Amino acid sequence: MENKTLANDAWGSRLGLILAMAGNAVGLGNFLRFPVQAVQNGGGAFIIPYLVCFLILGIPLLFIEWSSGRFGGKYGNHSTPFILDTMGKGRMWKYIGVFGIFTNIAVVAFYTYIESWSLTYVLHSLMGTFEGMSQSQVAQFFDNYISISSSTTGIPFEPVVFYILVLLLNVYILSKGLSGIEKASKIGMPLLILFGIILAIKALTLGESGRSEQFPDASTWDGLNFLWTPQYDSLLNPKVWLAAAGQIFFTLSVGMGTIQCYASYLKANDDIALNAVSAGFLNEFVEVVLGSSIVIPIAAGFLGLDWVLENAGFGMAFQTMPFLFQQWGTVMAAFSGVFWFGLLFFAGITSSLAMGTPWIGFMKDEFDWGRKKGAWSFGLLALIMGLPTVFFYQQGVFEEYDYWAGTVSLVIFALLESILFSWIFGINKGWREITDGADIHVPIAFKFIIKYVTPLLLLLVFIGALVTPQGNDWTTNIHNLLSGNSWQLDDSSIIRKLSHFELKNQLAEAKTALDRGVIEDRIFYSNLARILLVSLFLFIITLVFYASKRRTKLSSK
Repeated sequence: MENKTLANDAWGSRLGLILAMAGNAVGLGNFLRFPVQAVQNGGGAFIIPYLVCFLILGIPLLFIEWSSGRFGGKYGNHSTPFILDTMGKGRMWKYIGVFGIFTNIAVVAFYTYIESWSLTYVLHSLMGTFEGMSQSQVAQFFDNYISISSSTTGIPFEPVVFYILVLLLNVYILSKGLSGIEKASKIGMPLLILFGIILAIKALTLGESGRSEQFPDASTWDGLNFLWTPQYDSLLNPKVWLAAAGQIFFTLSVGMGTIQCYASYLKANDDIALNAVSAGFLNEFVEVVLGSSIVIPIAAGFLGLDWVLENAGFGMAFQTMPFLFQQWGTVMAAFSGVFWFGLLFFAGITSSLAMGTPWIGFMKDEFDWGRKKGAWSFGLLALIMGLPTVFFYQQGVFEEYDYWAGTVSLVIFALLESILFSWIFGINKGWREITDGADIHVPIAFKFIIKYVTPLLLLLVFIGALVTPQGNDWTTNIHNLLSGNSWQLDDSSIIRKLSHFELKNQLAEAKTALDRGVIEDRIFYSNLARILLVSLFLFIITLVFYASKRRTKLSSK
């Protein structure tokens, strides 16, 4: 009975679908990664390339993934291995589709850990834990929290407990099928936007009132002006374009397989064009309008723009914001903490729920598993993969997962699926899929963009990540190469990351046995993380192989 219910799973309403899709896209990257990327790439210098990349990379990939998913759904496929297999003309495509399951399990393994941080910080905001703390004490609080040996609440193994609780919440909602995800999105997305608007208004009205003797030049307006004053010279800077294109992957959740899975539950003639654009622009509103109006302006309003430029990073959300909220008084600090960390929690969970659907859809389609069995098995896999990120966070397991599964895999999969859609499946068939049942007129220019511009830009992004030049200085390195000199790789390039080049250099320069031990541990746990990721990928390949054999056997009967 359960299998039949899952087989007939469908979205209850267009609003629920759009909110779920937007929830998939709207995640921690909108509020944590976007403002940091903008600051690190020149503020206003980042905005124009970012918006251009949204139009020529983001929207086309949304069209590709929505239409591919609906097409696969017509044949009863609800995960990328056999969605791509239906579209391709060769046996390899189903194995390339493995990225669409692998990425989600690997990412959710560490993503739910960040969700658990947010939930814990909501609790501490209500308890008034941060009251009277200095900025350094708030930063140290985070270090204490992620340490397994200490506890901020008195609960033994606190990070593990909260991590498992959040993972269980994800599994419970997933076990309810699309209706559970839709209900969670209808609650989470409006609350997220409401909390974001409240914090943005508070930030925008801060002005210069947050100045202190230590930071006499602090002003919210400096932060906003830095972010929103266009700098046209960035149009000739490959580094900024690469960063802008990379942010589009994070912000729209493309290259993961979740969009295809969600879209596969649409009816054959349901609109995808307007749905894709609506979800995309809702995400952009949250990111560009709300995401840029909270962390950077508030930090600039209290600490000054120079401090922001020097210290902008992921840790600001947990290591700086609680301290800044205290400057508004006890009551407002509690409300602001709940709004901010509640916003991050809802942004996280609406995304992590989407990550469970490809695995559940795959196990239902290929092995007749019900939604509850699929949800609990997804939770078990996420737990096995995720516990090392909790226990060995400080040894770099978290970062390895984020880089290989949350960055490199997305680019590779998006590049290959764009080639499949435009050149193997065929742009003419693909365009019919995009426009069939469309409630809007899709400009014909997107047909050219999808076929030529998007794959080329994706290829450039991948090559750029593979051979990132030293110091991200593309101009100098290209000139050197044309002059017959060698190309100097940056430590952040994929090639050097593979070989632990930076860590090995640090090991060679280490002056004490303690320093060498720390670096050797880092290399060991980084290799452990890679072994786990490769093992997961091979495990899913094996399942796809057996599923293919099973399909062949069933079709011959």
